[in-house]
Amino acid sequence: MENNSSNFIKNIIKDDLESGKHDHVITRFPPEPNGYLHIGHAKSIILNFGVADDFNGKTNLRFDDTNPLKEDIEFVNSIKEDVKWLGYDWDNLFFASDYFDEMYKRAVLLINKGMAYVDDLNADQIREYRGTLTEPGKDSPYRNRTVEENLELFEKMRSGEFENGAKVLRAKIDMGSPNINLRDPVIYRISHTEHHNTGNKWCIYPMYAFAHPIEDAIEGVTHSICTLEFEDQRPLYDWIVENCEMESKPKQYEFGRLNLTNTVMSKRKLKQLVDEAFVDGWDDPRMPTVSGLRRRGYTPEAIRAFCQEIGVAKTSGIVDSQMLDHFVREDLKLKAPRTMAILNPLKVVITNYPEGEIEWLDAEVNPEVPEMGTRQIPFSREIYIEQDDFMENPPKKYFRLFPGNEVRLKHAYFIKCEEVIKDEAGNVIELRCTYDIETKSGSGFTGRKVKGTLHWVEASQAVSAEFRNFQPLILDKENGEEEEKSFLDRVNPDSIEILQGFVEPNMKDAKPQDKFQFFRHGYYNVDSKLTAADHLVFNQIVGLKSSFKL
Repeated sequence: MENNSSNFIKNIIKDDLESGKHDHVITRFPPEPNGYLHIGHAKSIILNFGVADDFNGKTNLRFDDTNPLKEDIEFVNSIKEDVKWLGYDWDNLFFASDYFDEMYKRAVLLINKGMAYVDDLNADQIREYRGTLTEPGKDSPYRNRTVEENLELFEKMRSGEFENGAKVLRAKIDMGSPNINLRDPVIYRISHTEHHNTGNKWCIYPMYAFAHPIEDAIEGVTHSICTLEFEDQRPLYDWIVENCEMESKPKQYEFGRLNLTNTVMSKRKLKQLVDEAFVDGWDDPRMPTVSGLRRRGYTPEAIRAFCQEIGVAKTSGIVDSQMLDHFVREDLKLKAPRTMAILNPLKVVITNYPEGEIEWLDAEVNPEVPEMGTRQIPFSREIYIEQDDFMENPPKKYFRLFPGNEVRLKHAYFIKCEEVIKDEAGNVIELRCTYDIETKSGSGFTGRKVKGTLHWVEASQAVSAEFRNFQPLILDKENGEEEEKSFLDRVNPDSIEILQGFVEPNMKDAKPQDKFQFFRHGYYNVDSKLTAADHLVFNQIVGLKSSFKL
């Protein structure tokens, strides 16, 4: 597998090894199990595992499960599956909850050193006392409790003597610090909630900002790589490592997070889409979750190549989502079998073809990969073409089918439209055509040329199928557009189009996650959730072409 580490992170690690600061490398991927991973997490996975691989190091998968109110074993299992699907395996599997006893001891250590105190202010009051980015905070009236009083109260918090929100434990740092993260941050809160891993052993839980550096230190992580929004928390990270007297001294390094056009990259917002039924689950093919991308048909190879191309910077930027689609096409064009599918069927009767006769024609599986061989497709008197491949009154330079015009059927013959059949409402429901037996594909016929080539499916053996075409789930704001009240204002009401049509008979045994290129339509994947033995469902992965250029 090609590694996907950034130059500046690699250079930091290289310098650390050459200077003797470290003689080994340990990284970690530390998701919170409060939702499914998205494409931004995939970038982090590829980076953390990649740099470790570059230097023969190790990567831990660690679940930062410090908030049982929002966490679930379902999320734990989905994250494991996503990491493995992307092509990686962890050296060690840890949970923050593995270290709750040690974290408690370190919190007691801070209290004994006069560097932590129990506060009775509620969340709103703490926020008020904290100050603003331009005004310093002010001390809590409980900041100067004695060590003995704080130890007693903290033990009572642990033993369950107080209700949720009644008290918190705060680090005593500097309420006047220009860095708001150092203004006596909360490091423990009360939560009488059963934990997926520790049951009811605890009713107090460490805050992420306190737990995370301790976890890194316990595991001997050498390079704690995270996204740029944690840069302002680095002084707190270092303060905790130092003052909790951790033997190992990990360092935090930040990189710009991935932002894509037409995409939200927030688990909170993605959860809202799920909870409010804008999508049919975390793995909806329109979602930017790893499970959604997998169900849609994206490949891990394409995602890794995409992350390799965009690299890792010290600043955040927005990447065109079409760039990811480009790498999907590049990956699938040499893998996906070609076949024909009709998404909006229009029946065609070839009047001069013998009734009851079936002819089998040769067609290449993938013209770019001849070794993939050929397939057999049936041809008979009745076929289906796309509705938009016919126009009764076409404009100039329309080269598909219209009355009196001749086109080529791919892999088959020339046909000519002779008659149009309509229903009582005037809708075209059938075309009557004739074919020229001398024009069979591959016969070497050169008597005349046609400008249009249509795909088709033979009617008697066609396999019915459902097709799901997608547009972006979230519409980007246009220039000058005012800020919306909610990102839900930009949910695209036309993000999915469901069509009923047909595929070639050789598709009847297609399995979930099988991928194909449908002639003129794009790349499609057999849906793993909706497909049944008698009901094929195809998700459009990407179209055949894009205006995007690398």
